[in-house]
Amino acid sequence: MFSNIGPVQLLIVLVIVLAIFGTKRLRTLGSDLGSAVKGFRSAMSEAEKSDEAEQIEETSQQEANFDNTPVEENRKENES
Repeated sequence: MFSNIGPVQLLIVLVIVLAIFGTKRLRTLGSDLGSAVKGFRSAMSEAEKSDEAEQIEETSQQEANFDNTPVEENRKENES
């Protein structure tokens, strides 16, 4: 579909876009788009870090659960 588009056609499209929007508007559009992509990437990395922290917290809570140790179970059996 786009195989017939050459450099001349791309240049014509670029000139038309510049004529419609202007350079200032295109510059702000580009910077806004860049800011949005940067914000998205940072949000994704923060989400990954929080997921890892939650997984670490869950495993540490499971490993640190000392409610039913064998010593306490023996004491309960001996007291009964």
